[in-house]
Amino acid sequence: MTAPVNKKFSAQGLCLLVEDQKVARLFFQNTLKSLFPELQIVAVENLRLAEEWLMGRSQTGNDQPLSLAIIDLGLPDGSGIELIRSLHAAEPATPSIVATIYDDDARLFGALAAGAYGYVLKDDGAARLEEILSRLSTGEPPLSPAIAHRLLNHFRFEAPATPPVESVLTSREVEVLTLIARGHTVQEASQHLKLSAQTVAGYVKSIYQKLHISNRASATREAIRLGLVRNS
Repeated sequence: MTAPVNKKFSAQGLCLLVEDQKVARLFFQNTLKSLFPELQIVAVENLRLAEEWLMGRSQTGNDQPLSLAIIDLGLPDGSGIELIRSLHAAEPATPSIVATIYDDDARLFGALAAGAYGYVLKDDGAARLEEILSRLSTGEPPLSPAIAHRLLNHFRFEAPATPPVESVLTSREVEVLTLIARGHTVQEASQHLKLSAQTVAGYVKSIYQKLHISNRASATREAIRLGLVRNS
C-alpha cells in the first residue's frame, strides 16, 4: 500500500468552489472569505466550467497554489466525484472537500476513494458548517458529525489482537483519537481533556503521522481497528 499524500491547506492561495445552487454558492463564498480573508475564491456552477478553468490554469502556467477545492456532488452535468479524482491525480496535495446533501454510503465512500479530504453536509446549518470548515486552519480535515457516525456504523468488526495500541500511540493520543472518532471537534476534545485546542491539534497531527493516515475518516477506521471504539 502506498503512503498517503500529505494534504496541505494554505489560506493564501486559490480555492475552487464548484456549486450549482446560487444560495449555497454565496454561502460558501462568504464563509470562506470570513474564515480565510486572503484566500482567492474561483466559483463556478458546473463540471464543465471547473474543468475549463483548471485547463486554462494549467496552460497559462499559473504557479499560484490551488489551496482548496469545495465540490458539490450533484451537479447538473455530472458527479463531482470525477472532478475530485482528477484533482487528486493532478494536484495530490490539494485538499478536496465534498459539500453535499447526500450522506449515503455509495457517494461517501466513492468520494473518499477518489481522494476527498473531507465531507460536509449542507444540512448541518450555517454555524456548524463554518465551525467544520474552520478546522482547516488547524490541519484537521472537515467532516460532519453524521458522516463520522456513518463511518462507525459501516466498519463494524472486532479489532485484531495485534498490534497493541500502546505500542503505536501514547495514552494521551489514544484519548484524543477516541474522541475524534466519536465525532468530537478539536475544540470539543480540548474542553473534554482540559487542554488547549492547539495542543489537541498537535496530538491529532502526531496520530496521523504515526498511523500513516491523512484524514478523519481514516482516523475513525483506525480507532475501530485498534478497538478504541466499539458498538454498544
